Amino acid sequence: MGCVEYNKAIEIWHKIAKYNKSEKPSFEIELYKKMLNIFHVGDFYYFIFNCPTAQIEWASNSITKILGLVCPKDFTIEFILNHIHPDDLPYFIDFENKVTTFFNQLPPEKVLKYKVSYDYRIRRLDGKYIRILQQAITIQTNENGAVLRVIDVHTDISHLKKENGSTLSFIGLDGEPSYHNFATSNEPSVPKDKLTNKEKEILNLLSAGKTSIEVADTLFISKHTVDTHRKNMLKKTKSRSMIELMMNRMGDNY
Repeated sequence: MGCVEYNKAIEIWHKIAKYNKSEKPSFEIELYKKMLNIFHVGDFYYFIFNCPTAQIEWASNSITKILGLVCPKDFTIEFILNHIHPDDLPYFIDFENKVTTFFNQLPPEKVLKYKVSYDYRIRRLDGKYIRILQQAITIQTNENGAVLRVIDVHTDISHLKKENGSTLSFIGLDGEPSYHNFATSNEPSVPKDKLTNKEKEILNLLSAGKTSIEVADTLFISKHTVDTHRKNMLKKTKSRSMIELMMNRMGDNY
């Protein structure tokens, strides 16, 4: 994998963490409670990912059996990015971008209430590719809703899925709505001419994680005007929420 893809992935994870190098987050996590929300259908390993530093802090011993590693410490972000199947790497980068957009638009109190799920192929040390289902749950945030630590579970589903291609799902917990089957595609899901230039400008700012008040300040308009544009965009695109609209328009430059 080239440096461009690596730097792009690191940049994505810094965005979802609303990265601040000086921040030293406490490590209070309900690890076992979160593990109960994940159902396994094959051999699996799990690890803790630190978004601000873009580093894997800890990995389970079962990773040595599944990927052929000598030591769990050998499982790094560099290993993942270098061993994802070349055809699946664009899926991975695109989905991580979608995940960042999704979580940056959630209210802080809801960040812990979603599980992310998608699959891709990864190469073992013996050269064999297996298909893993990646499921991730945020286990630590700060008061602003920034994602600090995530627990990821990789389950070997090679025996369940043979075809290529993947879709992304956001599974709501504790009664939150779920959003299923977001596919990687270069085709725009919302026609460009449906939104005005001002609406596109507002949507881009909201996708970057800004609140309606921050958008209003940036564009020198009132919050009421921003909220009116939001309602109009939802009506035009027949979207149930701004999150759904942002998910559907990912991949289109507008």
